[in-house]
Amino acid sequence: MKVSVSPEFKKIAGQAISSIILFTVTYLFLVLLASALMAGSVYLGILIILLKPSFITLALGIGLAGMGVFVLFFLVKFIFKKHVTDRSHLVEIHKEQHPELFAMIQSIVDKVQTKFPKKVYLSSEVNAAVFYDSSFWSMFLPIRKNLQIGVGLINTVTVAEFEAILAHEFGHFSQRSMKVGSYVYNVNQVIYNMLYDNSGYQTIISKWAGVSDWFAIFVKIGVYIVAGIQWVLKKLYEVVNLNYMKLSREMEFHADEVAANISGSKPLVTSLLRLDLANHSYQAVINFYNEKIAAAVKTDNVYPQQQFVMSFYGKEDKLSFENNLPAVTVNHLNRYNKSRLNITDQWASHPATEDRIKKLEALNIATINNDNRPARELLQNATDVEKQLTEKLFSGIQYEKEISNAMLDQFVQEFSKDHEAVTFDGIFNGYYNGKQPNHFDIEETRKDIVAVKDFDQLFSDDAVDQVYLAMSMERDIETLKMIAQGNHNIKSFDYDGIKYTPQDCATIIPVIEKELYETKENILKNDKTIFLYFYNRAQKTGTAEELKQLYSSYFIIDSFTDEMIEKMQPVREGIQFAFVDTSYDLIHIAMDKLSPLEKDFKTWISDTLTRSEYQSLITPEMRENFKKYIAFEGKYFNGVAYDNESLSLLYNSINYYQEILSGGFMKKKKELLQFQARLERDATIAWPSRKVG
Repeated sequence: MKVSVSPEFKKIAGQAISSIILFTVTYLFLVLLASALMAGSVYLGILIILLKPSFITLALGIGLAGMGVFVLFFLVKFIFKKHVTDRSHLVEIHKEQHPELFAMIQSIVDKVQTKFPKKVYLSSEVNAAVFYDSSFWSMFLPIRKNLQIGVGLINTVTVAEFEAILAHEFGHFSQRSMKVGSYVYNVNQVIYNMLYDNSGYQTIISKWAGVSDWFAIFVKIGVYIVAGIQWVLKKLYEVVNLNYMKLSREMEFHADEVAANISGSKPLVTSLLRLDLANHSYQAVINFYNEKIAAAVKTDNVYPQQQFVMSFYGKEDKLSFENNLPAVTVNHLNRYNKSRLNITDQWASHPATEDRIKKLEALNIATINNDNRPARELLQNATDVEKQLTEKLFSGIQYEKEISNAMLDQFVQEFSKDHEAVTFDGIFNGYYNGKQPNHFDIEETRKDIVAVKDFDQLFSDDAVDQVYLAMSMERDIETLKMIAQGNHNIKSFDYDGIKYTPQDCATIIPVIEKELYETKENILKNDKTIFLYFYNRAQKTGTAEELKQLYSSYFIIDSFTDEMIEKMQPVREGIQFAFVDTSYDLIHIAMDKLSPLEKDFKTWISDTLTRSEYQSLITPEMRENFKKYIAFEGKYFNGVAYDNESLSLLYNSINYYQEILSGGFMKKKKELLQFQARLERDATIAWPSRKVG
């Protein structure tokens, strides 16, 4: 199979090669200068020793010679560096164990006309990748690649989709012209090594400087020279890396085309669209068990639970299902992103998913592989494999109690309960998921004479879009302000399909701010109309006063939460000194600044502990921590070391307090929305001609 290389790829590959040539010429020049410096420093060092042999001249001579050696060594140390990929989280598999999987890999390898992987590994995540241990010599010597496949990925695709994903990975190595990408990658690693991977080098020169004060003088001079070399290399790194990222994005398009030629356009499109949901579902399961560490609860197989969560989210988002998998659309992928600002991320290694899908759909290659079985069927004894990877996933966690395993039924029950606690009734169509009910004067609004819309209009897709449009405009305005200030190194950008320069920001921002104001006013008007709609409902059931009280209580706690979180920020910032390397003098200064803040903080905690709306949210563990913290009057630093136990009291108190504030706010918001949902459902039962959610 042969896939032609696009003119754009050739152009960008040429730019990448040109940047490598520029780097090579500059690097060789620097090596030449460093060699001359070393030769000169060694010669002068020997000369100093021979002219007047003594301990001082010996130290001076060796120190001077050492300076030249260290500068040159800085430039060539990458030759001895080998990057070895961590395999501790991987499980190697063989053909005898999974013949059908290996047969698929062999088929793809034959079609792509590349080599079979040196080794095949399984990981727990939602991913697939080809990797190898690299060194400087990787640019010149042939290296067999390894294939890594995430079971979290296998668990969420069909056989046809999985084949397309693997074909994409091997597509990176399908043609001779693609090897330039690998070469640029290795050059990039070389520059990165010289610029940032210097811990071993710094350890050596630090030890050398510690031998003698005379050595230390020349080490400092050498450090200044190396800093100058690094400045030059950083400029080159930007050029090489930018061109590498451009090339990397083109390589993704090329690999996609290879995959489409093997499996058809659709299997890769559908798997790309589902990838975020699959990963989000996997992470949701992992986060669930992270919260259960203290209770020593784990599972022997995360993957059925990942499947449940993915289906759960799919149904919640009203997605259709194909082959028992959610069929994610481009519109769904971008349902919360209404931004009209388009800035090409020049540092991105992958194109946007939408751009990849457009190109795949433009290829319009008919589906070749119609195998819609779950991809996990390619694994022999898939459940055993999943359990093995799950065990590896939990192996690094130290549990302090006897471990209990959560079965799927238990997980489903607890996950659903936890999800319900932080989400709102589906009757509202997600209107409140990204926003809070706006504040308004309840009595004045009650007197308004407006045409109250019906329920479906109040919570229509258009109404929800207005909410996310406002959020996107706020983000766009902040980004444009940063562009205007020069914080984004770009020459142009698109807004609403029109190209602009950074100088145009001063003109565009006021226009967007005006539109944002009008959009927010429309949302506020809708929120008032929502209140009137439910107020009319409540009057018919004699619960109008209860509704007003719920709105009033919500407005109070919303304002209080915002106020307290803002007041808390200096306290949170005030403890940051304990998490970074800080001199003794600065620690004492930080402690003096923190002391008056803590007095207020302790008062806030004491007040919160007595407020009825927060009582159900304060656990015995929180209450005990607060009690100890309020009583603590000692110091967090004794002049030599931190009192970690006392610092933990403070740190936990900050986190617990914010957790309680957020929990109290969420509780009031849910009470209000649940009351409104009941009003609507009760009315629907009374007049069953209209179907609700």
